Amino acid sequence: MIAFNYETEFQLDNEEKTTNWIEECVEKEGFELGEINYIFCDDDYLHKINVEFLQHDTLTDIISFDYTLGKLIGGDIFISVDRVAENAKEFEVSFKNELHRVIIHGVLHYMGYKDKSEEEKQLMRDRENQCLHKLNN
Repeated sequence: MIAFNYETEFQLDNEEKTTNWIEECVEKEGFELGEINYIFCDDDYLHKINVEFLQHDTLTDIISFDYTLGKLIGGDIFISVDRVAENAKEFEVSFKNELHRVIIHGVLHYMGYKDKSEEEKQLMRDRENQCLHKLNN
C-alpha cells in the first residue's frame, strides 16, 4: 500500500497513476510492495528531521526511513518540494521529472541500490531512468 501525505500546499496530480508506476517498478525488480508512506513537505520541515534523526544540519530533497523485510519493501519517504523545485532548475529539467526521480529514488534505496560511490550513483541513475521511462510511456 502506498499512502501520500502532505505537510505543505503541494498535491500530486495523479496519485493512482503514481502508485501504479511505483508498483510496476517494484515488481520489475523482483520485490513485493509493503507499506510506503510519502510525506511531501517544505525545506524547514525536512531540515528539522535531518538534524533530529540524522544529525545533518543541511537541506536535502529526500530522507527515507527503510522498514524493508527481505523482499517486502516499505518505509517512510519525506520529500521537500522546495528542494525538488530548486534541483529541477539547477539540472534544467521539469519539476515533474525531478519529482518523479526523487519519488522512485527512495524506493530504489529500499531495494538495495546505493549512491555513495560514483559506480553506485551511476547504477542508481540507470535504474531511475528505467523507471522514469516506464512512467512516460
